[in-house]
Amino acid sequence: MFERLRAAIHAALDAAAPREDARDRTARMREAVLAARAALEAMRDGIAATDRALAAERIRLADAERRGRLAAGIQDHETVDVADAFAAKHRERVRVLERKLEAQRSELALAEQELGEMKAQLQEVERNRPASDAARSVEAAWRELETAGGSRPETDVAGDVLRSRLDRAAREALADQQLDALKRRMGKQ
Repeated sequence: MFERLRAAIHAALDAAAPREDARDRTARMREAVLAARAALEAMRDGIAATDRALAAERIRLADAERRGRLAAGIQDHETVDVADAFAAKHRERVRVLERKLEAQRSELALAEQELGEMKAQLQEVERNRPASDAARSVEAAWRELETAGGSRPETDVAGDVLRSRLDRAAREALADQQLDALKRRMGKQ
């Protein structure tokens, strides 16, 4: 199941033309990572189901062995034979489920490793993704403005200081007006 996802990712990356929009490629990679995470969760659910089935089969094996011992204790050879047959069947199922569980855990470890690699590749693509044409043109416009003596709002410290001084002056003027109005009311009363 996980191999199909990996093959799809590699096919998408290989088929990507150099002029392909980097955002589309990154978006496909993100989708693949999300699908891989969902596949991992399904694998974990499968492991849990196999683990439960193995526990149940071990209980059945123990029951069959106990019944065989009880039947042997009362000299019931026919029941001993039936219990031995059931115990053999359950023993074989336990062995199969143990191998299945081991294989599932190995597959999960491999899938987790591959997901880690996919995440690293996605991070690398996002880190190295060139800026879009619009972002480059905006950046060029700001550089031109700065060379002409202007400044960006986020880097304009002098503008921030000036705004702060104007705000303070406006607050002081408002306070003076309110104080004058209060004095006039107090003088009239």
